[in-house]
Amino acid sequence: MIHKHITEQTAIFFSVAKWVFLSSMVGVVIGATVTAFLKILAHSESSRALLPFDFYYLLPFALILTVWLTKTFAPSAEGHGTEKVISAVHKADGKIDVSVIPVKTLTTVLTIFAGGSVGKEGPGAQIGAGVASLLSNLLKFRKQDRKKLVICGISAGFATVFGTPIAGAIFGVEVLIIGVIMYDVLLPSFIAGFAAFTTAQFLGIEYTYYDLHFFQDVSLDLVLIAKVVFAGLFFGFVSDIVITSIAHTHSFIKKIKVSMYIKAFVGGSLIVGLTLLFGEQYIGLGLGTIEDALSQNPAAYQEIHWYTFVLKTIFTSLSLGAGGSGGVITPIFYIGATSGNFFGSIISPENIPLFAALGFVSVVAATTNTPIASTIMAVELFGIDIAHYAALAAVISFLISGHRSIFSSQILAMRKSEMLSVKIGEEVENINISLEEHEMNKIEKLKRKLHKKRKK
Repeated sequence: MIHKHITEQTAIFFSVAKWVFLSSMVGVVIGATVTAFLKILAHSESSRALLPFDFYYLLPFALILTVWLTKTFAPSAEGHGTEKVISAVHKADGKIDVSVIPVKTLTTVLTIFAGGSVGKEGPGAQIGAGVASLLSNLLKFRKQDRKKLVICGISAGFATVFGTPIAGAIFGVEVLIIGVIMYDVLLPSFIAGFAAFTTAQFLGIEYTYYDLHFFQDVSLDLVLIAKVVFAGLFFGFVSDIVITSIAHTHSFIKKIKVSMYIKAFVGGSLIVGLTLLFGEQYIGLGLGTIEDALSQNPAAYQEIHWYTFVLKTIFTSLSLGAGGSGGVITPIFYIGATSGNFFGSIISPENIPLFAALGFVSVVAATTNTPIASTIMAVELFGIDIAHYAALAAVISFLISGHRSIFSSQILAMRKSEMLSVKIGEEVENINISLEEHEMNKIEKLKRKLHKKRKK
């Protein structure tokens, strides 16, 4: 008995030591690689001032070049990044083409430089996963070890981009399967996230944290709790609109039977026209608008229009549908914060920054099906005071958004309602949803009763 116990503990010790070393090494390399991507991106944005005209006029041509680069050198670099990594983990044991790393870097920089409404976290996660896959191949790892290391790459990339190492680690293991946390990858993901985050800070990356301090104590405010519940419902519906808009726009543009280069040019030109009509705040990363929505200065957040989140959804859908390369979570942060600003202005004008912060994390929770990572992100970005409200809003919005996702390759491992019949183990894009048989019977009985009453 003692011999078995010692054998077990020794095996676990060596396994832990192995993954502490591997994930630390991978985290440092990914932190340095993604830092290079972030610095190139920042330099490109600052160089816009050198142009003799408004930078967004270049968008149609940037989208054409992006489509050509992706199609020619790395087809798997298409789209918003994280989706392709999830698909690689589920279908290819984490094997990712190394050409994704330079191509994704270049195409994302081109898209954001020219004003495409995309983000930087998806490319960060895809670059991180690509580096992890490359190292696994060089070291001739087994398929299972490569898969774990690629998941660590997602976590490290996310942590490096946003400066949230704990949320990044959880995101990497929560985003793959809806309703399941992969505990066997939790330790290496945490270590990789912290290593990448620390490396990025050492190399000069500075992060923005919002020290909002909404409340100094955790007092029971039933009225505010009720408002947060309604906010969670609202953010769930907003998330559904975002998922539907991006998916349908991509599908519609794909069905148009003309060259993808023509689609890119026309799509970019349409975005330029919308920018001239509505303003520049809807293109690019949009970090300034996010900061205004979360500001405690009324002069900043009152300048945001009620329809801002709707327009951002349209701009993002067009940018990705027309062939733009970049992430989708930064635009979702924007949509969440500005929709929260709108909701707060109606239901609780004295707490507008609170509801903007709740929207920031709740729309991410619902669109990506990551309520735990989103709640932890709220604590890392906004402080512990918001934790209980963020958890409530994030989980409600996650449930209300239904069995759909911005990442169609996610695998479903739970039902969000016992009234629904959903096949577990399917990818989100292949799910067929119907009412359970006993619920159908209840509805039929109710219909017959109503029909009899009408006859009487």
